[in-house]
Amino acid sequence: MGSPLATPLVNGTVAPDFSVADQMGQTRRLSDYRGRWVVLYFYPKDDTPGCRAEAIAFESHREDFAKAQAVVLGVSIDDEDSHRRFADRCNLTFSLLADKEGAVIDAYSARGLVFGAKRLTYVIDPAGTVAGAFTSLSPTRHPEQALGIIHRRQG
Repeated sequence: MGSPLATPLVNGTVAPDFSVADQMGQTRRLSDYRGRWVVLYFYPKDDTPGCRAEAIAFESHREDFAKAQAVVLGVSIDDEDSHRRFADRCNLTFSLLADKEGAVIDAYSARGLVFGAKRLTYVIDPAGTVAGAFTSLSPTRHPEQALGIIHRRQG
């Protein structure tokens, strides 16, 4: 099990591949998105106030991410059923990954103190390397921060 005090992966690090089911039971792998920007955001728990606000904020920027050729993936330890209910309640169109064992959380140094994951977002470039990593006290700022990294790197 990873340490909750672990530092995020540094820019330029090859992002660890993973294979995990989303809320529809479909297996998602980071390698499937090679050639596209990936915003991989970790959050503590489905349907809690901060996590709900964060997910809705990502969804509200759906068109901005599409224009930037970026896909958004949310990750927590909740199972597929919990993710499906959460996605339905929030009208989410992106995938929520069910990292029930915490392997992805640990690979990305996102282990939380209380719940399985702390709030941490990675921007992964089309070559599969970390282009940015950040935490924020405001869950609703993550989408804009991620878009900022992508836009700066795209020039």
